Amino acid sequence: GSPWLSRRYSECLKRGSSPRGELTAAHAERAAGPRGCRAELGSILLLLVLYVLQGIPLGLAGSVPLILQSKSASYTDQAFFSFVFWPFSLKLLWAPLVDAVYVRRFGRRKSWLVPTQYVLGLFMLYLSTRVDLLLGDGDGRGPDVVALTVAFFLFEFLAATQDIAVDGWALTMLSRENVGYASTCNSVGQTAGYFLGNVLFLALESAAFCNKYLRSQPQPRGIVTLADFLFFWGAVFLITTTLVALLKKENKELTPTKEETKGITDTYRLLFSIIKMPAVLTFCLLILTAKVTVWTGICFFGVVDS
Repeated sequence: GSPWLSRRYSECLKRGSSPRGELTAAHAERAAGPRGCRAELGSILLLLVLYVLQGIPLGLAGSVPLILQSKSASYTDQAFFSFVFWPFSLKLLWAPLVDAVYVRRFGRRKSWLVPTQYVLGLFMLYLSTRVDLLLGDGDGRGPDVVALTVAFFLFEFLAATQDIAVDGWALTMLSRENVGYASTCNSVGQTAGYFLGNVLFLALESAAFCNKYLRSQPQPRGIVTLADFLFFWGAVFLITTTLVALLKKENKELTPTKEETKGITDTYRLLFSIIKMPAVLTFCLLILTAKVTVWTGICFFGVVDS
């Protein structure tokens, strides 16, 4: 950092006063000197784990249409189930609420992360007892697509809320020098979680795959079922959340006071003022239309192949 910042930072410490209010958090970091990623390896690994957990619900939701297809569900039913992915597209609508409402003593991000992940874990445990019934028994009773859609919509809503909390925490958990690793943790962790919840699950759920590669004696079912997978990851969510709640502390110096925090109304006003900017509207239009031709082709060739 600059000599002036270092001198100013030292003066604050000599007086016994906090640099907060006289130096921004970023300036304080510059004055304290650079920190390598090894100094924050624990925080980086924690973010990676949280993003892996976030990818599990996404992967499971992506695997259900293939299970429905194996049970001869119609294209209409499979299209209806795609509503479960909407929470991740619309999470901007309740992100200001997650940002503005919290218990400072517990932590700005943990106030949402811990309860959300506990509910996710408990919901997965409960869903593991009902999912076989919702998927149908194959003896004349088909899948209950509406109930499955409602259940997984709530599932994805909770995962999207967890995503908001983790994204916000990443900005204060890591130093300014290392905050760029947050996006890496997001990409790697969420992709790994999706792989576990989709590719790995479908492979282990497939009797054909397990009989060919993992078993010496053929069996009519795979090694795991959707119920087994939900139960296992529900337990993992509960254990991980308990460890985070007990062992990981937030940086209270970077948590704003009630006077410094924008209210819910002010936060939403700021959000909509940003959305109304011409550049943002143009970007939103590009995002909304970018995949139209891709998915049209996928749907067309999917129907032709079938």
